[in-house]
Amino acid sequence: MKLKIKLPSVYTILFLLIVLVAALTWVVPAGQYEMANNELLGTSVPVSGSYHQVQSSPQNLKDILLAPIHGFYDPVTNKARAIDVALFVLIIGGFFGVVNKTKAIESGIFQITKKLKGREIWMIPTLMGFFALGGTIVGMAEETLPFYTLVIPVMIAAGYDSITGVAVVMIGAGIGALGSTVNPFATIIASNAAQVSFTDGLGLRVVILILAWLLCVIYVMKYAKKIKKNPNLSLVANDKLANEEYFLHRSTSTTEQPLSIQQKLVLTILLLVFIAMVIGVSFSDWWMAEISALFIAATLVVGVVAKMNEQILTASFIDGAKELLGVAFIITLARGLVVVMDDGNITHTFLFYAEQLLSDLSPIVFINAIYWVESFLSLLIPSSSGLAVLSMPVLAPLADFSNVPRELVVTAFQAASGLPNLVTPTSAIVMGGLALGRVSYSTWLKFIMPLLAMIVLLMMIMLSLGVVLS
Repeated sequence: MKLKIKLPSVYTILFLLIVLVAALTWVVPAGQYEMANNELLGTSVPVSGSYHQVQSSPQNLKDILLAPIHGFYDPVTNKARAIDVALFVLIIGGFFGVVNKTKAIESGIFQITKKLKGREIWMIPTLMGFFALGGTIVGMAEETLPFYTLVIPVMIAAGYDSITGVAVVMIGAGIGALGSTVNPFATIIASNAAQVSFTDGLGLRVVILILAWLLCVIYVMKYAKKIKKNPNLSLVANDKLANEEYFLHRSTSTTEQPLSIQQKLVLTILLLVFIAMVIGVSFSDWWMAEISALFIAATLVVGVVAKMNEQILTASFIDGAKELLGVAFIITLARGLVVVMDDGNITHTFLFYAEQLLSDLSPIVFINAIYWVESFLSLLIPSSSGLAVLSMPVLAPLADFSNVPRELVVTAFQAASGLPNLVTPTSAIVMGGLALGRVSYSTWLKFIMPLLAMIVLLMMIMLSLGVVLS
């Protein structure tokens, strides 16, 4: 008899990680770098060589239990940590609850798959190209969350599975962030912190972006073709019927009817909302509050177009928000883990260890070591802008001693800081996307690990070539 081991849920995994990090605060020395204001970045950054130990601040049981709460907001400054993103997710859920009431998406999916019969596979490179473009230009991350609700049903209706839908969005945007070219939240901040122009090293980053995108597209398309040919080979084959029922609502036959004028208007509103969101984020400095307001306004417009009364509109909104309540909790748990590490004063200690490790290395060894160090730090600090501000002022100057151009250090940072968008459990983007796709973290690891190994190998080769050609 084969023993079947049931792995813990994502909530348990994240809480255990919080406990582990809290335990580390009892054994890892507490320390801090001196901080100096950087006018170019508009924030304080660590001063290289200024690390010193400070009074230990081990996190106890109370701190562990408060971590998810403090993941919502900073109790000292009352500034948002994850509450804005969590609320954004709930509003998205409410919005799609109202849209789904009109059955416009279901009918639209049926019409799309009907017209693409035999050519569905080309949706994968097209959509992954769109998300990669968003990732490389504006660092599309949390903004991808609404797209899962759209892309996953389309992929399932096309004969693929929920993992394919998650991969199209998460890997598409993630590979764009990993190969960022002019991403202001990562590339430009890191370049400024390293005291180089963000255009330095741009050519290599473009090549990395194209090669990595091609690698990921081929990988996802190969998986999609395999499971369409034999659905039993899907990593979520046991959930096939449940996922079809959940994402496609196959209990109704009305989706096979032509789109009504009302449904066409709803889909037009949906398209305009996403266009407005991309434009607002790209050109008007919108963030979670403004995007949330956009979806609230769109909800009201859809309600009017669909001629919903107040009771149906509000009930549909609340039911939709309920569907994503678990995602909101996952986001705050992931943020709580970082809070424990920061409050325990061990974040700078790990950075100091990295600084010591990188001393006196040959150029090729140095740049690859930078990549691995930044990869490790990105697991602890999943925010690309936060990692850039923390690590670049300390690590970039070390490149001068190894005769490595600083812009190559920025590229190594960029390639490493994109990893959390693909796999790390401390990333709200990863855990939120998986929750939306009803894919367990262990299942995602089975899918992504071979691709991740190929991406890492590609990055090391490209960084080494960058040293040789510099």
